[in-house]
Amino acid sequence: MIEYGINEARKTIKENVGGPFGAVITDENDKIISIASNTVLASKDPTAHAEINAIRLACQKLNKHDLEGCKLYTTCYPCPMCMGAIIWANIKEVYYGCNSIDAAKIGFKDDYIYEYIKNGCNNEKVLKLKQEGREECIKLFEEYKKGNKQIY
Repeated sequence: MIEYGINEARKTIKENVGGPFGAVITDENDKIISIASNTVLASKDPTAHAEINAIRLACQKLNKHDLEGCKLYTTCYPCPMCMGAIIWANIKEVYYGCNSIDAAKIGFKDDYIYEYIKNGCNNEKVLKLKQEGREECIKLFEEYKKGNKQIY
């Protein structure tokens, strides 16, 4: 399956649309649901990673937000953002080609972000995080809970 992601990434590279990242989502029987590549440069959207694009497309095609039972094949170990999206989408199997060290060797900063998270997100040179408005936000959360809304 990874070859479909590789082929899609090659198109992206050739067109200067994005980097060497391609992803494929299949059902449990390996029937392809979506194929996508990184489109960060063309869309001017830093979240347009191959895995995110593939998840969005699969969700649209299946008309649901939960991709339980699906598998994801990707040309590189998912970055922290994509890893979060994969977990939110309820995908339980991921197969990857290159690792984050391979990505770092050509200039991508996945390892840098993983290191920031591993160290408790306590480096204001990377990102300043400050809690504000908690009391008002707690009320919003309580409203949601009282409404018996779907948890996802």
